[in-house]
Amino acid sequence: MGSFFSSIAEGEASASELEASGIKVFHSSERWLLHFNEFKQSNQLMVIDFAASWCGPCRFMEPVVKTMASTYTDVGFVKIDVDELPDVAQEFKVQAMPTFLLLKKGKEVERVVGAKKDELEKKIQKHRAV
Repeated sequence: MGSFFSSIAEGEASASELEASGIKVFHSSERWLLHFNEFKQSNQLMVIDFAASWCGPCRFMEPVVKTMASTYTDVGFVKIDVDELPDVAQEFKVQAMPTFLLLKKGKEVERVVGAKKDELEKKIQKHRAV
């Protein structure tokens, strides 16, 4: 039985692994709101990855997003677990996972729903330097 749970956990990066690759992970709405309000003052692009631990396509996208965060260091990457912070997901009208929101100055400029890595990367490239 232990090997079953170990195999599930192997596919998921820990919060510290994500943070090391440049992705901020939030576990409280208060901390998220503080970060979001600070980020709204910046011209920097923010990519929010709305995901869930039980979501297969989310797990597929996790290493892709980690690579993008390492590549596009001028972009702020955030991961929000919709089960941990349902209020944040609801505020941004997230209805499917994964959903990626691209924000500038707190406003949504693009949205990618689903495990569409090429589309996500094109939209990041489009908005990061604008």
